[in-house]
Amino acid sequence: MSTTGVIRCKAAVAWEPGKPLTIEDVEVAPPKVHEVRIKIIASGVCHTDQEYLTGQFRQFPLVLGHEAAGIVESVGPEVTTFSQGDKVIPLFLPQCGECERCLSPKTNRCRKNWANTQVGVMADGTSRISYKGQQVYQFLGVSSFSQYTVVPDTSLAKIEVMHRLTKCVY
Repeated sequence: MSTTGVIRCKAAVAWEPGKPLTIEDVEVAPPKVHEVRIKIIASGVCHTDQEYLTGQFRQFPLVLGHEAAGIVESVGPEVTTFSQGDKVIPLFLPQCGECERCLSPKTNRCRKNWANTQVGVMADGTSRISYKGQQVYQFLGVSSFSQYTVVPDTSLAKIEVMHRLTKCVY
């Protein structure tokens, strides 16, 4: 079921470099234009999370995590490629499909909103995650160490679900 307001959920928050993450009740705002809010179903841990936690990232507090799978909970205005219930993978490298890099057969390194995601905010310069009114930065524009997160619609890929075979043929 889609909601229109703020969702309260659990997230693992990094408050400062080198300190353990703490589980907090955070608020996740609804998606804005060209954004999608997803319920995280599974999240992996990458060495990048550890590197950023030990000081490479300068913006704290921060919700880490960028390797995940989830389900679209709600979509913001002007989102046309995703719908509530879609199974998705958030991407830390966007795919706008329009820029020179996206149209090139040699690279997938789209730069749409790149500068913002590198400092933990969305296209409008703010995060959708907060704790008691304080902005919590979104790691690489994803933040999958939260039960819910918001990502740009260019930073999602649909998962095509294959039905399991009921009979094996040898």
